[in-house]
Amino acid sequence: MISIRCFPFMLLLAATGLLRAQQPLPIARNIQTAFEKNTRSHSGQPGKNYWQNTADYDLKINFNPATRLVGGTADMVYTNNSPDTLSSIHFKLYPNLYQSGSMRLAAFKAADIGDGVTLEKIRVNGTEKPVKQARIRGTEMFLPVPPLLPNGQIHIAIDFSYYLNEGSHMRTGAIDQGAYFVAYFFPRIAVYDDVDGWNTNPYLGTQEFYNDFCNFKAAITVPKDYLVWATGDLKNCHDVLNPAYCQRLAAAETEDAQVNIVDSSDLRFGKITLDRPVNTFEFEATNVTDFVFATSNHYMWQSTSLVVDSTTGRRTRVDAVFNPAHKDYFRVLSDARATVAAMSFRFPKWPFPYAHETVFDGLDQMEYPMMVNDNPVEDVAESIELTDHEIFHTMFPFYMGTNETKYGWMDEGWATIGEWLISPMIDPSIVDTYGVGPYERSAGTEGDLPITTLSTQLSGVGFFTNSYPKPAMGYLYVKDLLGDDLFHKALHHYIRTWQGKHPLPWDFFNCMNAGAGQNLNWFWKAWFFDDGIPDLAIQTVQPTGRKKRISVALKGSKPLPIDLTVTYADGSTEKIHRSIGVWENGAQVADIPVSSKNDIVKVELSDPHVPDVDRSDNVWVKG
Repeated sequence: MISIRCFPFMLLLAATGLLRAQQPLPIARNIQTAFEKNTRSHSGQPGKNYWQNTADYDLKINFNPATRLVGGTADMVYTNNSPDTLSSIHFKLYPNLYQSGSMRLAAFKAADIGDGVTLEKIRVNGTEKPVKQARIRGTEMFLPVPPLLPNGQIHIAIDFSYYLNEGSHMRTGAIDQGAYFVAYFFPRIAVYDDVDGWNTNPYLGTQEFYNDFCNFKAAITVPKDYLVWATGDLKNCHDVLNPAYCQRLAAAETEDAQVNIVDSSDLRFGKITLDRPVNTFEFEATNVTDFVFATSNHYMWQSTSLVVDSTTGRRTRVDAVFNPAHKDYFRVLSDARATVAAMSFRFPKWPFPYAHETVFDGLDQMEYPMMVNDNPVEDVAESIELTDHEIFHTMFPFYMGTNETKYGWMDEGWATIGEWLISPMIDPSIVDTYGVGPYERSAGTEGDLPITTLSTQLSGVGFFTNSYPKPAMGYLYVKDLLGDDLFHKALHHYIRTWQGKHPLPWDFFNCMNAGAGQNLNWFWKAWFFDDGIPDLAIQTVQPTGRKKRISVALKGSKPLPIDLTVTYADGSTEKIHRSIGVWENGAQVADIPVSSKNDIVKVELSDPHVPDVDRSDNVWVKG
């Protein structure tokens, strides 16, 4: 029987737990304005007034490998879906990262610093404008235009050129004599959104990108013997490749087995492309956030495909394109294929959204729509982890349209948990703990700020841990709390709701709450918004008797799962797990009963994905 005098105390505890579970998330004043304007909603759905802009790009590009000159025309039709009249259009000139005098958070070789992008001609709605009207500062360019009304369109064409960097490889550049990865190469219209207006954050080489969903047509002209791989579908194979190679490519799109589209003997024999001085490869991609291409005259090309949607039978082609001197790359196709399969059917259990994925042998570790630029890696585990991490970015940020520049954790955190979960699926011997150690060592220091701190305000270890391991742990702990089925239900609700749009952190949190049917704000706030450290301790152990139990204290303010290894007097061991749910109602100590009849002689707190700033109190040994 419960004493009546206990009721007030129990009601207070219940109320405290309820308040903690239902507390609203902190929200910045500029973000609150978006909710007040009904472009966002607290239900997690886009508000009734949500909008986003878009553009259609027609790119005609010439690339000369001998001089590394990239040049051509970016012809674009921009649609203003906003309620605002725009008097200027803001552009990103990303190659100006290498321009003399530009701000950058990277050290480049002097030989790679130059004039940046040269604008040769600008036409607005068919009328040529003086190039000097474009105001350029580093990677940012403002172009005055006739008033662009809501729901209006403007046609802008820009002739441009620049020299691709030879060294100082920052996500793009020459790889060797005859291989090049060309990214962020064309003048592109920046995002104009409902929170910040124009995205004027300069590209400094650290924070990544934020682009609208657009449609691309691209014609890439290169010398004979050079192949081109790119975002989008190759539309004119028979105009650029000899018939045998088009037949192999078509076969790869329908077969599970590996197809060697270009192998070492083909490279020795030559005659892969048509025998003309130059060839123009034409690509099309719809509703993607960027367009990139790579080219080489001496790379092998392996390909395969797989069903990614069992309901429709839709397939995705997976390519590995590499220098045959890099022997470790001969396993990349298999790992890439396994990653696409795992993403489609195991985590996040969402059919891979694009028709192909190409892993290109480059000098970086970077993702792009339908493309990955990965350096060769000899260690097998590291190669697997790199491959699945970069391919996982297909979902976040590209499919989901997140703002990497401000919220790096909304894409890198997902790629990190994807790496943690998928790598052991490919090789069960892998225990991937990427970033956990650096966070454990830096937690609570001056550079350790809340995850929701803007990426533009971070650097060094703080930038790394906030982008990669800390959010990945948050996602992992919620997955553990909800269980796989409910977690996937919530995550799929978020994906369905915001795919092809521009979700903010609050859209994600609200959507996950709605999809799970649970208010998880108590955890979102503690893990993503608040300061604090991860620290558990074994407080007490009752090792004998009928009521054996272990008490674990939450010394820090970051909710952590509990993973205990219990050793008994007979030498046997038992694993005991509790999710972060034990801390939901504000408890600071979790009492865990032990059912074994054997006496406890040792207890240890340990899990590879649970950091702890003080491990001195993580082991109890019977005296």
